[in-house]
Amino acid sequence: MEGKPRSTMRGKALLALLLAAMLFTPVQGGDVTAQQSQADDPKQPSANSSTLYLYHDGFADAWTHFADNDTDSAETGELREEKDDGVIDINLRFRMKPDLDRQLLMTENGEVRGNLKIDVGGDWTNGDNNGPCNNDCENLNITVFKGATELWTNQFTGIQQGEQTVPFTFTLTEEQLQWDGRDDSPIIQVTMKVKGDLRNGLLPGTTNGGTPAHFAIKLGMDSRVELPIDEETWNEDFVLDTGDAMDEEDTPGFTLVTASAALGMALFTNRKNESEA
Repeated sequence: MEGKPRSTMRGKALLALLLAAMLFTPVQGGDVTAQQSQADDPKQPSANSSTLYLYHDGFADAWTHFADNDTDSAETGELREEKDDGVIDINLRFRMKPDLDRQLLMTENGEVRGNLKIDVGGDWTNGDNNGPCNNDCENLNITVFKGATELWTNQFTGIQQGEQTVPFTFTLTEEQLQWDGRDDSPIIQVTMKVKGDLRNGLLPGTTNGGTPAHFAIKLGMDSRVELPIDEETWNEDFVLDTGDAMDEEDTPGFTLVTASAALGMALFTNRKNESEA
């Protein structure tokens, strides 16, 4: 029986060698173009932008990101609700939009610093007999999340009537320093229940006394939260050390063994073909 043509055998051996070479060659992860566009997105954090700004469309949608302006936010520069008689129930969740697209590392013992500018009127304190609240009001509460994880929350009991800036600061723990992309997108939650008791009188244009309620939060640069992002985050080769085992196909050892096996097979095939020639 005639053997296979030598050119065919050499061709198969060459193909096996090329396969081995491809396995040994490192491949750059990710799309370079996509990485560049992410780096240029002002809504994402960068070495020059580590501050979240709060936005609202004035109707139902609240969000936050790292750009200090947003044309989709309310033109008035604030979200405002007013009610003459009854409770205004404020429950705002400013989730980062778009989602966080990269891993972040915060500085050890780093402080998150926030300033929210609000304007309130009416009553929001239960049990002081100084207004209409009857266990149906609530002080201002601010909560900061990393994805589904609550990082910090605080109730502010010193809020005054009118416009004011509410500052807050808290220190991150060691377990809160690593932020792993989309699932750890930051969220700022603001809640408060303000009550008014202004009632109309019997005659048109008259009232029976009382005070109307209102709540407003200023947007953009007036309400912001600064994150203590570590400079190491901006290194090109930065990857979080999560301590998780890598998938078998992602480990260098697995690739090396696979490539070595392919190379050995190529050499064996070449020798076998030469002996059969």
